[in-house]
Amino acid sequence: MDSRWDDLRIFLCVAREGGLTAAARVLRIDPATVGRHIARLEGAMDRALFVKSPQGYGLTSAGAELLPRVEAMEAELRAGLAGITDPGQGLSGAIRLGAPDGCANFLLPEICERLAARFPDLDIQILALPRSVNLSRREADLAITVSPPTAGRLLVQKIADYRLHLAASNAYLDKHPGITTPNDLHGHRFVGYIPDMIFDRELDYLSDLGVTRVPLASSSAAVQLQMLAAGGGVGVVHDFAMSAAPDLRFVLPDQIAFTRAFHLVRHADDRASDRLGRFANALVSEMRQALGKLDAAENTRLS
Repeated sequence: MDSRWDDLRIFLCVAREGGLTAAARVLRIDPATVGRHIARLEGAMDRALFVKSPQGYGLTSAGAELLPRVEAMEAELRAGLAGITDPGQGLSGAIRLGAPDGCANFLLPEICERLAARFPDLDIQILALPRSVNLSRREADLAITVSPPTAGRLLVQKIADYRLHLAASNAYLDKHPGITTPNDLHGHRFVGYIPDMIFDRELDYLSDLGVTRVPLASSSAAVQLQMLAAGGGVGVVHDFAMSAAPDLRFVLPDQIAFTRAFHLVRHADDRASDRLGRFANALVSEMRQALGKLDAAENTRLS
């Protein structure tokens, strides 16, 4: 039974990664071993599960039929192990959370510290990427996104709105013409995302302002913040990141503001996992509390 599950587990990884070599890297075994497991499974089923092409390993009709069954087995196993390792009201083991790097760098650290204090046996792993996290390939257990995904077998929950404003360093603003209206932005140097690497339309803030050139650009919100702090120009900053760069100040905060939302995404197969459900509830509660405090401070400032 153990060897049979081993074959199925490796089949699942090859299906998700699209090839023997990629699956071998994830599984930390050599590609030849992966190939032997697949051959043994195909021999036991007397059916080909993959077809090789220049694009990698694609599922045959038999493989496509097997995939959801093995995913269901994996989900049941994960839920069962969660019940064994975490029978009480606490949380233990490792949970990996994917998040955009701005959220991961400037919002989640404080929240994770509180969750770690609340659940001392829990290992929280933050996967910070300048792209969407692929839950179908099990890159993470949960993911925070800006735009809610519309495809895939996923559970999506809105967490809360958050706000962003233009900002620049005092040093930059002292050396350049004053900015009192949106028209004054013309001629100023902008910091932002690399235009052709914006993975979510909701992150394309500068296009909304009619900016067509970004002289200082990065795929990372954290790098953009450092560029702004170094006096690089004017750019869009998450309100929750401003405390990380004390020399920055908002530019035209009463005239230009952006509102976006965070969503928590889980794989549908994990619906029955009480462990992930309780972690999700705790995370959402902490994020709403943190973002709510920022909103209250912003409303006080504007009133």
